[in-house]
Amino acid sequence: MTEVLLLVAVVVVATFTWRTYNGLVSLRNDVRESLGGVYVQLQRRADLIPLLVETVKAHMEHERETLERVVALRAEFREIAADDAGRLSSNADSIERHLGGVVARSEAYPELRSSETFADLQEQLAETEDQIAAARRIYNANVADFNTEVESFPARLVASGLGFSPLPFFASETRA
Repeated sequence: MTEVLLLVAVVVVATFTWRTYNGLVSLRNDVRESLGGVYVQLQRRADLIPLLVETVKAHMEHERETLERVVALRAEFREIAADDAGRLSSNADSIERHLGGVVARSEAYPELRSSETFADLQEQLAETEDQIAAARRIYNANVADFNTEVESFPARLVASGLGFSPLPFFASETRA
């Protein structure tokens, strides 16, 4: 009788551990996949930066410092690993702030505002920013699900023992 109870207890614990582990792996893969979606949108924005800089340079000579900072941030982005949510988030916020400044300052340059190329780039950037925000929301929702599971009892017992820990959110200082 004791052996049967012990066997049942071992099977229950093994099944719980197995199911919890597989659930955490699935949630972690969802997080990784959604971070990839954020990265793709950030890459799209990074690809638009040289076009914007070239278009704006001719009209906004006084804004050279801001343009150079945007180019430097783009180069920084290229050096960040696609799975480094913390650095991606920080770089994304900096780029968003500086690009917003370039677009805001463009109001003082009528020739630039009337440029069809600039208008098209503004539209593409606005669309890309919306897609970045959507990708961030998906990533953060997946992180919330993962972190809830990792931090909840009794899954926490398995998670900590198998090396799962809470993941960082993709924070944005420039958007609510």
